[in-house]
Amino acid sequence: IVDFSKFNEQSTALDVGCGTGRWSIYLSSKFSNVYAMDPSKAIYAAANLTKDISGIHLIKASAENIPFEDNTFDLVISLGVLHHIPDTQKALSSVAKKVKKGGQCLIYLYYALDNRSIFYKMIFYASSFFRYFISKSPSFIKKGICDVIAVLVYMPFIFLSKFVKALFGRKWGNKIPLSYYSNKSFNVIRNDSLDRFGTPLEQRFTKVQIEKMMREAGLSD
Repeated sequence: IVDFSKFNEQSTALDVGCGTGRWSIYLSSKFSNVYAMDPSKAIYAAANLTKDISGIHLIKASAENIPFEDNTFDLVISLGVLHHIPDTQKALSSVAKKVKKGGQCLIYLYYALDNRSIFYKMIFYASSFFRYFISKSPSFIKKGICDVIAVLVYMPFIFLSKFVKALFGRKWGNKIPLSYYSNKSFNVIRNDSLDRFGTPLEQRFTKVQIEKMMREAGLSD
């Protein structure tokens, strides 16, 4: 999605809500300076994982209070973060302001399953019932439960998706819930299980709403 050919050695990137830093590490191969920002304790895990990468700079701050001037970065990303913030529009506008004119902004928000079947939505919203209780558990219990979910829920769907793809093709395999993870590492699956079931607030937006929000934040194209 991002056109990296538009950047050079002087270009800089900002990762808003970097978590443990997996996307910042990826960006460090494209930019000489990447600023990774997160308000949670995950920033300390990121510090440990990125300690040998000189081009990554860590900041403990939230999306609503980004400690940089507007129009600073050539690329700003915020992946799987802003839908966990009560005022997503305000946070998105704050993020977008940090992009230079002509720069790029990559945002990942949970979408409202606009194009999914009723069956898919039923399975999904049934899982939301469990998320409500899991997210309120103590941290160590929450992580343990989410790891179990990764093994007992995510993995069976992933194997089913691979099986359907092998028999009937990618089109049908992709209709299986969680098929997205069929080529992902188990570490990514664990992380996303925690992100899905461990966070108390989860907002979802339709395609129309997302486009409107991004335009109101000053983004275009």
